[in-house]
Amino acid sequence: MTAPTRPLSLAALTVLELTPPQQVECAAQAGYTHIGLRPVPATDTEVRHDVVGDTPLVRETEARLRDLGIKVLDIEILRLKPDTDVNTYLPALETGARLGATYVLVAGNDPDEARLIDSFGALCDLARPLGLKPCIEPMPWTDAKDVKQAGRIVQAAARANGGIIIDPIHFDRSCSTVEDIAALPPELFGYMQFCDAPAERPTDVPGLLFQARCERKIPGEGGLDLAALLNAMPDGIPLSLEIPMEEMAKTANAFERARRAREATLALLNRINQQ
Repeated sequence: MTAPTRPLSLAALTVLELTPPQQVECAAQAGYTHIGLRPVPATDTEVRHDVVGDTPLVRETEARLRDLGIKVLDIEILRLKPDTDVNTYLPALETGARLGATYVLVAGNDPDEARLIDSFGALCDLARPLGLKPCIEPMPWTDAKDVKQAGRIVQAAARANGGIIIDPIHFDRSCSTVEDIAALPPELFGYMQFCDAPAERPTDVPGLLFQARCERKIPGEGGLDLAALLNAMPDGIPLSLEIPMEEMAKTANAFERARRAREATLALLNRINQQ
């Protein structure tokens, strides 16, 4: 028996050494249906590509998507900080909509939860006319630390296009539970990220950050209970494979890593489906 058909997306962080057009090519060659793009870098030191607005790189990415039949699942990463004016994200949102994205990955970086709720609601309002769905990603070092808090923020914002994105490594490291997921309306979960990691949790924030941004594991090669997590999520939910592996990248190119990640994910889905 084969795994149920579901969209598999190649996240930007998995192949961040590539330009966006190269990421589209890599996704197509490795058998993905979708791709995630990162028009807004996650850190100040991360590589930056001129992919906001009507730039040559945006036009090239648009052409590759069309020619290769790859779709954009999400764009990232929009941070909501105490001084964030969400209107400054409009060009990135417009670019995401132009490229056909559905979701927008959002990080909550404001300790004032009431203000964070207002900012998220305002972002959802900005994204709605563009057909985009902002989703907060709970991460233990942010101010949306776990599934419970992310759910509280999204539900308080009360926007129909607002949601939550679960990432297995953050889900585990924040000590979230499948019961936390079950307590929330399933429509809040439009897609999820996918990866594996060692069962032993880092004991400090630098360790959490390094593992999350640099050294994850291919699904099925770590110690996370991915089967339980998948079973708690809506059936057939799209998976964005976000698996940075800096050590493996020294000997395996982006295509090889993307191919291995996709094949391992399909094998894992098959095993879960047969249980």
